[in-house]
Amino acid sequence: MFSYRHAFHAGNHADVLKHMVLIAIMRHLTQKDTALTVFDTHAGAGLYRLDGDYAETSGEAAEGFLRLIAAKPLPNGLAPAIQDYLDMVASFNTTGSHKVYPGSPFIIQRLLRERDKLKLFELHPTDAKTLSANVAQLNAARQVAVLREDGFEGLKKFLPPPARRALVLSDPSYEIKTDYARVVAMIADGLARFATGTYTVWYPLIPRPEAHDVPRKLKTLAQKAGKNWLNVALTVKSSKLTANDAGEVVRPGLPASGVFVINPPHTLKASLEVALPQLAKLLGQDRHATSTLESAA
Repeated sequence: MFSYRHAFHAGNHADVLKHMVLIAIMRHLTQKDTALTVFDTHAGAGLYRLDGDYAETSGEAAEGFLRLIAAKPLPNGLAPAIQDYLDMVASFNTTGSHKVYPGSPFIIQRLLRERDKLKLFELHPTDAKTLSANVAQLNAARQVAVLREDGFEGLKKFLPPPARRALVLSDPSYEIKTDYARVVAMIADGLARFATGTYTVWYPLIPRPEAHDVPRKLKTLAQKAGKNWLNVALTVKSSKLTANDAGEVVRPGLPASGVFVINPPHTLKASLEVALPQLAKLLGQDRHATSTLESAA
């Protein structure tokens, strides 16, 4: 149950997509004066070293964030959403260094105002301990709470939030097959408790039906609730199995992922329409690289 560690995957192409969307949402939600409460149901450790053992073992950042910063400049420049993402990661590093990668908790915290709150759920014992230690360095105990709980269940007691404004981010590992159904059930419960919140779900796109069911079921939930929704996906390579020179089967790893948003900011679609094709071009590993965006406004 506790074998998944996001440190192996920090800065990969899925993180690039997820964090770019997250920053764009946070930028919009923090423009309104009313206090905002943000919930991260699967927070991880919060900060990661790209030169650490975990990240270097997988090397996934090389095909995500590190590939993005090493890419040749585009003729018309980077889309604002991509540049904002790169600037955010750079703000956690010294000039010219790319050793530290911020997870969602630290990206969110950096964008909060004094009146806003952040609640972080993390069940993995080691990551929860590391997260608590990382958050302690912020000296933001009144603003940021670390809860060693199951985020799927823990969210319930906080909805609706006092100020009636909230963003829920959920990006489980999906290592456990039941996560696919649980994330949909959590969003359904959240909408019943607090229909006006912004709900953001990251999901992998892999060759198993449960993965493809997530966006379809979330779309149904949103439509039944009469809510706007937006769904984006980034594919960087083919999902087909291949063989190496020795004739051994080689699995492709994670070929694609998506982010589904219920009650998205009205500015999000236009921002991503510009950014997504650029991401597919810059992070694509073969001719199957593409991006999609669908919405109901």
